[in-house]
Amino acid sequence: MALTRQRPCRLADLQMPQLHGDETPVKLLQPGLGKTHQAYVWAWRSSDLCTTERAVVFDFARDRSAQNAKRMLQDYGGTLVVDDYSGYKATFREGKVTEAGCWAHARRKFFEAHKLNLSELAKQALDRIGKLYDIEREVKDLSEQDRLTIRRSRSKPLLLEFKAWLLVERPRLVKADVTARAMDYTLRRWDALLVHLDDARVPVDNNAVENVIRPIALGRKNWLFIGSEQAGERAAVLMSLIESAKLNGHDAWAYIKDVLTKLPTWPNSRIEELLPYRWLTPAIT
Repeated sequence: MALTRQRPCRLADLQMPQLHGDETPVKLLQPGLGKTHQAYVWAWRSSDLCTTERAVVFDFARDRSAQNAKRMLQDYGGTLVVDDYSGYKATFREGKVTEAGCWAHARRKFFEAHKLNLSELAKQALDRIGKLYDIEREVKDLSEQDRLTIRRSRSKPLLLEFKAWLLVERPRLVKADVTARAMDYTLRRWDALLVHLDDARVPVDNNAVENVIRPIALGRKNWLFIGSEQAGERAAVLMSLIESAKLNGHDAWAYIKDVLTKLPTWPNSRIEELLPYRWLTPAIT
C-alpha cells in the first residue's frame, strides 16, 4: 500500500496470498449536468487467517465493469474470496487467481427462503451450514496445520453429505421456488465453496471485507454523492489508510496526524515504516 500514489497500490504490492474482494455503488456527480450516475468503490482486504499485516485497499471506478477488477488483479497471484459477481470470472479463467466462495452468501439465500415461506428444506440447509460455522469457530485460533486437519476430518464429510442431500432434494422443487434458487446457487458455487478445505488460510466467507465496506454504504446516505472522479480517487486513498489503521488497532486520527506530520521530511527509503500495519504509536513525552 503506497503512501505517495494518487491511487492505492495494486494488490500484488500487498504480497498476501489470500484476499477478500467486494464492491459497493456510490453516486458520482456529472460535471455541468447537475445529475449523478452510479459509480463504484471496490474493496480488497487481507484475510485474518493468513497474516498479521492487516490491510484494506479501496479503489474508485466509474462503473462495475470487469476491467476494473482485472486492472487491480493483473499482477496478483493468490486466492480471492468473493461472491458470484461475473466481473471476476475472466480473471479466474486466466488461472493466476484462485476463486474461493462465500458461505455467508449461500446461507443468506436459504435464510431468505425460510423467512419468505418457512421452507423446511431451507431450514435443514441452514442447520447444515450452521454446523460448518460451529467448526470454524473452534478452529479459528488454531495453527494452520491443526485447522486444516480438522476441516478435512470434520467439515469435509459434513459438506459432502450436504451436497448429496442437495442433489436429492433439488429435483423435487420447481425452478421458480425460492429454496430451489438457493440450492442452485450453492451447487453452482460448490467448487469455490470448498477451497477452504485445502487451504487453512482461506476463510469460509467474505464477511471481513463486507465489514470494512459497510461505512461507505452507511456514509453515502449522509454525503449523497462524490463530486468528481478525482475526488473519488483521493477519497479511496484516504479510506484505505484510515480503515487499515483501524484494522491494526490504531486510532485512525492519531495515525493520519502522525503520518502527515512526518511525510514532508521522511526518507523515501523508510516509507514502509509508515504503513498502517507497521506504524508504531509515538511515545508520549
